[in-house]
Amino acid sequence: MTTSPFTSRALAGKRVLITGGGTGLGRGVARHLVELGAEVHLWGRRPEALKESAANAASSRRGAAFWHTVDVRDPDRVSMVMDDIWTTHGPLTSVINNAAANFIAPTESLSPRAFEAVASTVMKGSFYTAHAAASRWIKDGIPGVILSTLTTWIWTGSAFVVPSAMSKAAVHAMTMSLAVEWARYGIRLNAIAAGPIPTDYAWEMLSPTEKSSIGATQPDQIPMGRTGTVEELANLTAFLLSDACDYLTGQTIAMDGGQMLAGPGTFAGLTSLSAEDWAEARERSKAATEAAKAQRAV
Repeated sequence: MTTSPFTSRALAGKRVLITGGGTGLGRGVARHLVELGAEVHLWGRRPEALKESAANAASSRRGAAFWHTVDVRDPDRVSMVMDDIWTTHGPLTSVINNAAANFIAPTESLSPRAFEAVASTVMKGSFYTAHAAASRWIKDGIPGVILSTLTTWIWTGSAFVVPSAMSKAAVHAMTMSLAVEWARYGIRLNAIAAGPIPTDYAWEMLSPTEKSSIGATQPDQIPMGRTGTVEELANLTAFLLSDACDYLTGQTIAMDGGQMLAGPGTFAGLTSLSAEDWAEARERSKAATEAAKAQRAV
């Protein structure tokens, strides 16, 4: 069991925005940050998921959690809600670019709309959110931290998730570029390239086949022999958001149990799938999507 190395008030006084905070890794990390005393603001597109996530995070009673319906692909909405937070709660101290969209598919079958759905959320959404926060920090003369959730595909690429690999590589480039440009303002940018960490729905979308020997989510393809945990991700996140490492900026830290070094951990193995396998994968993805919708409706 993973334990936290931090005191219960390690993030007291921090006001943290998490995009894509209604589900998955965003939801899991949010609770841990609140437990360390942070005030967390969750952004996403689904009010019910956000409301549930905020309630789950705030149950620790050490910090606080709020939610806002925001589609990060809409820069006007991003700016408006950022203004509301500044006015109602006070300036953010940190932003976590966690909103993502991804699915596995042969690239030749992708439509422009499918590509844009991923690229606009990951690449454009991350920039819109980072820019909205940083422009206010610079104007107010206060420091800030921008942390992005990436994958090791930024270094290796990955077949069958090309829109995601391209978009996350762009955010990696943004992290390095703006770390230099904004360092003089006391704004730090870093990222975490996380290995496989199981979460509901997203995990099913990245496991399109029951063939356990292929893909990038199998524990037997990770040197440590297991997947990561939300707790481990939260511990690294808390450190990067804290005041303990003000000299660290422009870095993307891989946390993947050694998968990239041994693999790399991509979906190259899916080249062995037949057309029939891909048809089955599409049906599995549709079923996972419908199940998630039904669960949210309950």
